Amino acid sequence: MGQYNKIKATYPDALLLFRVGDFYETFGEDAKRAASILGIVLTRRANGTATYIELAGFPYHSLDTYLPKLVRAGLRVAICDQLEDAKNVKTIVKRGVTELVSPGVAYSSNILVQKSSNYLAAVYIEHQHTGIAFLDISTGEFIAAEGNSAYIDKLLQSFRPAEVLLRKADNTGWTEIYGARIIPFLQDDWIFGHEYARETLLKHFEVNSLMGFGLEEKKLASIAAGACLHYIHEARHTRIPHISSISRIDEDQYVWLDRFTVRNLELIHPNSEGAVPLIDVLDQTVSPMGARLLRKWLILPLKEAAAINERLDRVQSFYDHRESAGTLSDLIHSVGDLERLISRIALQKAGPRDLLHAGFALMTIGKILTLHQEFSGSSMQVLFLRLDPLVELQEKLLTTLSKEPPVLLSKGGVIAEGIDEELDELRKIAFSGKDYLFEIQKREALNTGISTLKINFNNVFGYYFEVTHANTPKVPAEWIRKQTLVNAERYISPELKIYEDKILGAEDKISVIESRIYVELLKYMLDYIRPIQLNAQVLAEIDVLLNYASISLANNYNRPSINSGRVLKIMAGRHAVIEKQLALGDKYVPNDLLLDPDNQQIMMITGPNMAGKSALLRQVALIVIMAQAGCFVPADTAEIGLVDKVFTRVGASDNLSAGQSTFMVEMNETASILNNLSDRSLVLLDEIGRGTSTYDGISIAWSVAEYLHEHTRYRAKTLFATHYHELNDMEKQFDRIHNFNVSVKENNKKIIFLRKLVAGGIAHSFGIHVAKMAGMPALVLSRAAEVLRELELQRATSPSEKNLPSGSPQADETLKDQADETLKDQAGAVTGFFKNSGLLPQVSLARPATGAVQLSMFSLDDPLLIKIRDSLKGLDVNTLTPIEALIKLHEMQEWFKL
Repeated sequence: MGQYNKIKATYPDALLLFRVGDFYETFGEDAKRAASILGIVLTRRANGTATYIELAGFPYHSLDTYLPKLVRAGLRVAICDQLEDAKNVKTIVKRGVTELVSPGVAYSSNILVQKSSNYLAAVYIEHQHTGIAFLDISTGEFIAAEGNSAYIDKLLQSFRPAEVLLRKADNTGWTEIYGARIIPFLQDDWIFGHEYARETLLKHFEVNSLMGFGLEEKKLASIAAGACLHYIHEARHTRIPHISSISRIDEDQYVWLDRFTVRNLELIHPNSEGAVPLIDVLDQTVSPMGARLLRKWLILPLKEAAAINERLDRVQSFYDHRESAGTLSDLIHSVGDLERLISRIALQKAGPRDLLHAGFALMTIGKILTLHQEFSGSSMQVLFLRLDPLVELQEKLLTTLSKEPPVLLSKGGVIAEGIDEELDELRKIAFSGKDYLFEIQKREALNTGISTLKINFNNVFGYYFEVTHANTPKVPAEWIRKQTLVNAERYISPELKIYEDKILGAEDKISVIESRIYVELLKYMLDYIRPIQLNAQVLAEIDVLLNYASISLANNYNRPSINSGRVLKIMAGRHAVIEKQLALGDKYVPNDLLLDPDNQQIMMITGPNMAGKSALLRQVALIVIMAQAGCFVPADTAEIGLVDKVFTRVGASDNLSAGQSTFMVEMNETASILNNLSDRSLVLLDEIGRGTSTYDGISIAWSVAEYLHEHTRYRAKTLFATHYHELNDMEKQFDRIHNFNVSVKENNKKIIFLRKLVAGGIAHSFGIHVAKMAGMPALVLSRAAEVLRELELQRATSPSEKNLPSGSPQADETLKDQADETLKDQAGAVTGFFKNSGLLPQVSLARPATGAVQLSMFSLDDPLLIKIRDSLKGLDVNTLTPIEALIKLHEMQEWFKL
């Protein structure tokens, strides 16, 4: 226990599996946790005078069964093994931690999810900027980035690391920025030192500079990457040649999908039980490495036309060569997960069957390479020619290993015949020796007359004769009795011991020789790690492209047209997920859509619940993302001017754990959109303002739409779905806002959802009809209809209905009071919203001379605002120094005091 306590003190945050003989034991609090998670018996034993300690354990050969359960429970597990043979020592056996397994540092197939990457992440925060790195030890993938907290938050949600490292100094405020959904594992601050991190990276990659990786000027990203490598080394993984490079994620290279959008569109993960994410429809890859790459492509769509069209060209090649594509798919399936296989070999953790599979995989790559002629003249041929079957390694693996090796080296029979002469001779002795023992048994049974004579073996006596008590008088005098049992006696003879020594000696030598050859083979493969990784990457890419072609053919997807314009035009577009969930015989109703920043920038879409507004919004976003990820799309035609950011504000959910209501979540997401707009953004807004009162909601929805339309720099393409029919009036006042509705048909007080997008707005929500379809009690529906009629009558009440003559001072005053009251509600809501969101310093509302209430976010009636405007107009921000900016800000601040 003294030895245990000393080792446990070195790994206080890990559950320690302590090898004792044939068992892994846990003690104290570790035992309580292990027993609870694994469902094993918790007991206790004496630990000194009058004290006890909890104890729970399992057989050492069951490690692969129990370890995954501990890691999936989020525990870090330190595996402490016996470092010497107990037979060779007289004191306590020397023990030490041989491996530290954690959720982010795992390579075993029993722990990992095949189709998902398993990232360890490190985050380093410095003022308003943050560095982040992701490392998957199971594949060798290593990537880094840096940016503001919103960008880092987006990456964390997209990549979903299994474990996040954070320096202790950055823990303050972590929850406020990233929430409680990610609990980081805190590390000492010195691990995140720039010089230490840089030295760690340079030493590992054996380079003099990080310039070749694009990280020389990315200090924060390189610090995070260095922290990842440090953690891997602490986990006792010092031989990691498969982590051979690190790449940088450039924010400008991929479409911006913030964490709200990734969540709302359900690209990879469903938001609710029973929901189907897009990946479930798109993923028919035939290899785990292809499945992982597809997930990465979906969360990082491209925004460079040439790169996107190259992917589309390759999908077209497979689409046009369907027979060859089918053969190719079968071959890639037989290769399996070469990416993780080669990582286990690099870690020197691979079994004999892993090596044999690597040999067959290389042979299959040779067959795949012969298919490149089928795609002559296409960009696919270039991709094929990057494959290398590594014939020399392939032959060495397939000739050195036996045809059916065991899972473990210790089982023997790993090396093929003809590889080592001494090994072949020893095998003959071992196996023919056992045959000779059988001959001895038959001969001695005949000579002694003991027909039941048996030769057996145990670790104590080796080989021995077993004779029943009734036959002991027949035992020859030269036999030596070794043990007396209840029913028999055990003897040895000089002849038996001679052959035992030969056989056992041969078996021991066989084990040593096989181990030596196997280790040499593993080391030989280290020189081929990088070429095999490149093969795996090419096969993964081919797998995804094949998958794109296959699902496009099966689901009637068509190639989109990608260009540098800004128009988004979709003809007969469909929702990729919903159309697959329809009942047999039902057909998805396709819709046309046009967004043009110069003519039809904002589509204001009205219609009742269940009509399909939200589905329409989502399907547009999914079509754009699929297209820029290189896939064909569910539409007859799609002309897509490159989109650089996709924003969604759809659905409603409380974030009660953070003390945020539905409305607050909605406002946060909307503020994030309006603060991060660009000229090529695609914005999808669904029911903005519905989380608060009607007047407040209308005010906010109107002002957001107006802000998007009147933005001085960007004309973001926008789909705006709403129940506020008052927003239909915006079409008359803003030339790039056009009304549309998802049509329904009313027949005998029943509504039929046509799911068709048509021009024009509607002024009826059919809410009670939808409630009836949901099974609401008739009494409730009847009362709701009555209340609705009363409210509509109140809204319709005019000065004339109050017996006030039209044009009279009383009537004019009534209209003015109503307008002022509405304006007051709108002004309070909008001002509060923008004040909290930090979008604008001030928003003013002005009533035009016509008497109608109109929201204007750009009125500058206030002299102070005019003064600020004029002051800002003369500034050149490109030449402004930080000191000058602070002086100008202080000057403006003083104006408010006057």
